[in-house]
Amino acid sequence: MFFKTLIFAVLLAGINCRYILIDEDYLPELIEHSRVRRQVQVGAGLDNKGNWDLAGKVPLAKSDTNILSATGMATMDPSNKLTSYGAGVALDNINGHGLSLSGRQIPDFGKQLTAAAKLNVLNTPNHNLDANAFVTKNMPSIPNVPNFNTYGAGADYMYKNTLGASLGAARTDFLQKTDVSAMGKLNLFKTPSSSLDFGAGATRSFSPFIPKSSWEPAFKFNFMKSF
Repeated sequence: MFFKTLIFAVLLAGINCRYILIDEDYLPELIEHSRVRRQVQVGAGLDNKGNWDLAGKVPLAKSDTNILSATGMATMDPSNKLTSYGAGVALDNINGHGLSLSGRQIPDFGKQLTAAAKLNVLNTPNHNLDANAFVTKNMPSIPNVPNFNTYGAGADYMYKNTLGASLGAARTDFLQKTDVSAMGKLNLFKTPSSSLDFGAGATRSFSPFIPKSSWEPAFKFNFMKSF
């Protein structure tokens, strides 16, 4: 945990704070004819359980309205063990819509293939609302466990690009399990190339196999840098 916190602090120390606190993804009205980034992006996240997420996005091709990017991701647990890694492609539209396809390898479990979509429902100087959905094909390498799907949907809202909230739900029929989450989001600062967000809320799982489930608190720091 100390190692991860140290890395996170070093990333934050590298931010150039001379810029005005704005960010293109959150202030689309300040970008001429575009609401999607056209630079390389890297991100890092640290949650309350000590899990560490890393992600990257590299543009491959672009037009006046769309940009196609390669993506990569990895996660580590509190003991710094790699718990998953993968890659994919993402298509982003200037109006805030998006599609993505990614594959992930999970040691001691198997593979996942995920298709996701995002639809921008509302975008004004003060309000932004996105709806999203996904379906994941789980392909376990565990003997006698068949392939199964997880699917879900959610919504993300931001007020004045600073304060937001999200709701989400996911269903795994094979496990008779439904996961729900409610989170709040606060942007701590922005520069033209960097952003730090804090999210907090709760998650809960419903299943006949866990009849006494309850809401579990969760929080996470997310840092993003573009070049």
